Amino acid sequence: MATVLVPAPLRRLTGGQARMTVEAATVGELLDRLDAAHPGVRAYLVDEAGALRAYVNVFVNATEVRQSGGLSTPLGPDDEVTILPAMAGGLTGATRR
Repeated sequence: MATVLVPAPLRRLTGGQARMTVEAATVGELLDRLDAAHPGVRAYLVDEAGALRAYVNVFVNATEVRQSGGLSTPLGPDDEVTILPAMAGGLTGATRR
């Protein structure tokens, strides 16, 4: 089973779980199984065409899946999957005091 590290924005959908194990052969299957157990997860990560959303990065171990097969990236039992949404915001042109 692969270990999935769930980012804070998704934990509201996973009952607060930050880490879980999922048995899946590919990243796409892992997302399907996460969504079956926690409805809404897949819609947050994948667009209507079935591709990862631009603001979401998914890593298997240290490799971003867009570089290794996308949602078809194979998973092994000891793999760690990290879901990392892009961060944005902050001040521009001003100093916070």
